[in-house]
Amino acid sequence: MELKDKIVVVTGAASGIGKAMAIRFAAEGAKKVVCVDLNKDGAKEVADSIGGVAFGVNVGVEQEIVDMIEAVEADIGPIDLFCSNAGILTAGGMEVSNDDWQRIWDINVMSHVWAARHLVPRMTERGGGYLLNTASAAGLLNQVGCAPYGVTKHAAVALAEWLAMTHGDDGIKVSVLCPQAVRSEMTRGHEESVAALDGMLEPEPVAEACVETIRNETFLVLPHPQVLDYMRKKTDNYDRWIGGMRKLNRQFGDIRNPKKASS
Repeated sequence: MELKDKIVVVTGAASGIGKAMAIRFAAEGAKKVVCVDLNKDGAKEVADSIGGVAFGVNVGVEQEIVDMIEAVEADIGPIDLFCSNAGILTAGGMEVSNDDWQRIWDINVMSHVWAARHLVPRMTERGGGYLLNTASAAGLLNQVGCAPYGVTKHAAVALAEWLAMTHGDDGIKVSVLCPQAVRSEMTRGHEESVAALDGMLEPEPVAEACVETIRNETFLVLPHPQVLDYMRKKTDNYDRWIGGMRKLNRQFGDIRNPKKASS
């Protein structure tokens, strides 16, 4: 799919990957880029810079996503590409509270479900559309020190797979973005984390990778090409891969206490 003259929605658009996506999609000639973020002022700043439109939305609440979709389609036009990009990081393991588990589940997984629930029927009726869901390399490889993050990102990848295999015949294209470390508010303070071992990318090349993937209509967006090799090693010998991840866990497992993790 070419982005020229398309109506595009990007969540988490006030900063980081989402901001870079919005700017890059506008440069491709998108008809209108809708910048969505909990930080409405930040979203508006990005939207104003590219001639877009801003919405303040908590993607962890289904009705707010519904209201935004309905407003965009009523006032701007049918959404061609929806980038469900907003996400959060929660560190820790089984001790993380139920409330925090639920919050990250709603934002990292259910926001994708809710967007698809209310867009796929509309897109199908008009002959097709595109969903780009941001997951993470953690959704393919897991994340030491962050059980809620690794679990929810796995679920996000599984949902994208399910959408692609279930609605591909309806004209719904699906891609899932799975980068390692990208410079953003989420990674601030974690520049030496395990996810940054292969380098921390700036958001702009990640957005460029998304444009190329959308143009080619391929499923996986891997701005860090090493991730594909790690996936192959994982499936080649799962036990050996677990052993390697245990070594990384000993070094990086407690991301809230780097001195303890490296001791």
